[in-house]
Amino acid sequence: MTVRVITDSASDITGFDHASLTVLPLTVAFGDTVYRDGVDLSSERFFELLVESDEIPSTGAVSPGAFAEAFDRAHEAGEDVVAVTLSSRLSGTWQSAMVAAEGRPWVYVVDSLNVCIGEQVLVEYALMQVERGLSAAEVARLTQEARDDVHVLALLDTLEYLRRGGRIGSAAAGMGALLAIKPVVAVHDGRVELVGKARGSKNGRNLLVQLVREHPVDFHRPFALACSEGGERTLRKYVDDSHELWEGMVEGLPICSVGATIGTHVGPGAIAVAFFSQGA
Repeated sequence: MTVRVITDSASDITGFDHASLTVLPLTVAFGDTVYRDGVDLSSERFFELLVESDEIPSTGAVSPGAFAEAFDRAHEAGEDVVAVTLSSRLSGTWQSAMVAAEGRPWVYVVDSLNVCIGEQVLVEYALMQVERGLSAAEVARLTQEARDDVHVLALLDTLEYLRRGGRIGSAAAGMGALLAIKPVVAVHDGRVELVGKARGSKNGRNLLVQLVREHPVDFHRPFALACSEGGERTLRKYVDDSHELWEGMVEGLPICSVGATIGTHVGPGAIAVAFFSQGA
């Protein structure tokens, strides 16, 4: 029996081409207008709307019906399924997948406890296990075991979108803007947390380098870098600053765009890195 990996668009893996992968879109609503993430709303257009809007957009989970339809299509094609979802602590998408998996014993659901490229590298890891010819049960088991090794760090250009999302107060955001504070966030235990602040972009990049050094990258497993709209220059400077971390692979680093799910909270100009740590 072949294996299909199904994930959601919060993984920002929409441009990743693999024969065994299916990506289901979350929804993004700006007021009364609802878009399908990565289908009729590109990353570029999302950030245009985000900057233009005075309100934080809302995201909607993939529905149980959408998962059930994808699970059944795979089964009809002779495939078992491993579904890797956005963190259950950030969205109802995992719960939707679990509901859809009921009565479908060929489906195995893995809560990534992550988002964006953190979820993405775990999906890529699952696909590596599929390529080894493992069963769906084995792919799911190994993927779930590996998720605690994933590290995600992001350097934000502004505190404004954390303020809009209620994660910090207006006074702190205003003082941060005045002092050019660049926050660093990470995903811990399935949630996005503020882990550091630096004054100015250069110090922010240096802090990001320092935090990655604390957990050396395992280059035998997937890793990725990303930026939100307007963050390309910062990401390139970060790579230049940290070239010794990437074992001579600077010119071929896997780089993607941050999409709507995490982009709502980090805003434009952010950069991120996700990887598995060594020694696990």
